[in-house]
Amino acid sequence: MNRDELRKAVLEELSSIAPDIDMTTFDDTANLQDAYDLDSMDALNLAEAVHKRLGVNIPDQDYARMRSIAELLDYLTEKL
Repeated sequence: MNRDELRKAVLEELSSIAPDIDMTTFDDTANLQDAYDLDSMDALNLAEAVHKRLGVNIPDQDYARMRSIAELLDYLTEKL
């Protein structure tokens, strides 16, 4: 799976968790908490959705490495 495919999958999962986010203007480098009001429960739900969809387990201690979708994609690329 290449980075574009990963991005598409992650954004699909994110849009189901936070349907108010406009994915057409989404900024991959923006801080998810600050720019899009995602809280810790949203982050947990996203990690779980990514795990179910892609089979990548994201341990709690790695959440800090994923403040933005770009960082999450870097993490997933490293793990896949």
